[in-house]
Amino acid sequence: MTSDNYFVRDGARIAYQLTGSGTPIGYAHGVFLSRRAVRRLELFDVDALAAGRRLLTYDQRGHGNSTGRPEPDDYRFENFTRDLLGLLDTLELDEPMDFAGSSLGCDVALRSAIAAPDRFRRLVLLIPPVAWETGPQKARDWYLDTARRIETHGAPAWREEWARSEPLPIFAGYPKFDLTPDVADELLAPLLKGVGASDLPAPEEIAQLSHPTLILAWATDPLHPVATAERLHELIPNSVLHVSTSVEDIKTWTSRAATFLGD
Repeated sequence: MTSDNYFVRDGARIAYQLTGSGTPIGYAHGVFLSRRAVRRLELFDVDALAAGRRLLTYDQRGHGNSTGRPEPDDYRFENFTRDLLGLLDTLELDEPMDFAGSSLGCDVALRSAIAAPDRFRRLVLLIPPVAWETGPQKARDWYLDTARRIETHGAPAWREEWARSEPLPIFAGYPKFDLTPDVADELLAPLLKGVGASDLPAPEEIAQLSHPTLILAWATDPLHPVATAERLHELIPNSVLHVSTSVEDIKTWTSRAATFLGD
């Protein structure tokens, strides 16, 4: 197995791999996960998607093999985007690349393409996170509420509670659905605070994107509602939306993305 390389930025050591050859493609995972956690789920096969291409994968700061510090501001969406753009600078990846991102990685893809549009060719946005909420009882409050619970009861107790929680309805009966956080105990609460204080880019910024974009969403997930995916589809002129209501259909996402990104 290929060994990790490391990129150091702003209090974090980012573990990454750049493998293969050909047209570049990148992937960024979501909150709590990592490259190995995504592979463990067996839902979206990044390696198959990148067959015959140059693939960049990495663990977001504070996740997996990457390190971080217990500072909530380090885990705001904007800072994860700076990590990716800094990594691309370090690798001197100047050729426009295709990029896929899940949840938090979806925001990284959007925000990076807005900041540096010439560096990206096509985007695949998987399970866009809840965004632009107003009023009381916002779904995003789950992040801040959970951070407070971890600080009050401790990370080990929260992990036990998390492990006993019911899966999303769409994944009921899917034995490989495992969201065990690949995050150190001391980083869980700061990470959740930073993410909870974040939001997707402003709609008017997203509407300026011209990149061909595939949006993939699944049902029954309040932190990744279909409504966000639908709004992104409305905003991005050159976009395609697909919504899955079963695990079997989610497992078509790799082939759907491969077809969309086919040269």
